[in-house]
Amino acid sequence: MSNLALISEQRDFAVSSSSLKDVRSFSREVFEKVNIEQDLKDELVLAIAEAAQNIVKHAYQNQETDDKMEIKISLQNGKLEIGFFDKGRPVDNKNVRHRKIDDVKPGGLGTFFIQQIMDAVVFKEGEKPWINHLILTKKINY
Repeated sequence: MSNLALISEQRDFAVSSSSLKDVRSFSREVFEKVNIEQDLKDELVLAIAEAAQNIVKHAYQNQETDDKMEIKISLQNGKLEIGFFDKGRPVDNKNVRHRKIDDVKPGGLGTFFIQQIMDAVVFKEGEKPWINHLILTKKINY
């Protein structure tokens, strides 16, 4: 596969923990089209699932909603960009942080994993109709 591989796929998902399986499946399907190591694919799927879970948990506070979140995965010229769009509570960038690593308990490390896996994590104000727009980027060598 040349260095100019172009992928751009997006899908809407229910804002619910029950849709995370579909988020992971969509991510895997997209990454199967790219010749990158399986370990990296698995890490990217983890980062995407963690970000989607954070939307459910924090932007919507686990409340039922008919809203959808959109996930867009693009790869062009070796730059992978994963966009998340939602209409939940606006993200306050100052409040986005993981718990202390040595505080051993379940949960609270999604942000840590995302930051370890990705090269950049950027929150932008969403363009209408979206409120939040999270962009994860990573340089991919394939």
